[in-house]
Amino acid sequence: LIEDVLGTSSGGEEFLQEYHTTQTLTDATRRKLVNIIVAHMIDKHGQLPSKAVREEYALGIVTVFPSLKDPYSKKGYEHFYDAASSTGYISWRLKTIQRKIRRGHASTRGPNVRRSIVVDQQLDGDAYQEAISLLNHTTDSSVIFLKMRETFQNRQKLIYDSDKTQDIFSIFPRFLDTKGLINQHFTLLFEEEVSNLLLQKWDPFFRDNVIKEAKRLTPTPERRRMLQAAESPGSELDEAPTYDQEMSALLLLLYLLPPPPGGPRFPKISASDAVERLVVFHK
Repeated sequence: LIEDVLGTSSGGEEFLQEYHTTQTLTDATRRKLVNIIVAHMIDKHGQLPSKAVREEYALGIVTVFPSLKDPYSKKGYEHFYDAASSTGYISWRLKTIQRKIRRGHASTRGPNVRRSIVVDQQLDGDAYQEAISLLNHTTDSSVIFLKMRETFQNRQKLIYDSDKTQDIFSIFPRFLDTKGLINQHFTLLFEEEVSNLLLQKWDPFFRDNVIKEAKRLTPTPERRRMLQAAESPGSELDEAPTYDQEMSALLLLLYLLPPPPGGPRFPKISASDAVERLVVFHK
């Protein structure tokens, strides 16, 4: 196995030549050898190869390079891979690669990543300011939806500007009193197919699991009321709930999410405070 890997790898023959000449490998050469072996392993078996695969490669190394065998260990190749502790050169190299992959993924996704979105008929300049003014005064829902769509790109710029994000609802207050605007914005952001996934999976999968996990939290009067409302229709409750079934389940999700890191500009808040900020009722 190892000879085949080295035979098809660039520079692989150099390892064999060095070993035949010196009957050993230097630390630098051994590191390069492990890198090539692990690269081949990932190519053939994925980023999380099984223990059996790792042991096969470790055994192969000390078979081809006998002087690298550890005479004081049980199998002789535990320093390359020890299944009992998941340590050794092979494991460490795999972890390094996985860590680099995670970092790469983290830098290309998340709420701070600017998505490439093209929405036609977007307003700018004076036309944008006129639309903002009209939105603050009109009661025609068709006009509201149209102007909110035409100001989408400018609104995205505000969202990505940390100094202006908190002004979104003051600049676009119709989010607070016009049902469907958030859904329209979400659809423009992710397109129809993606934006419908949460709603499609919420009832059959997410909702029940949110309730199940919320029951494991330390009970408080507020959480008990939300759980009761999330599990039972309003007509079955002794008193009118603050939120309906769906909203109660969504708010329970807040208690399950890890809190964001605090900072001088955005201090940490409790889940109950987050509920008050997430949902605003207008009578």
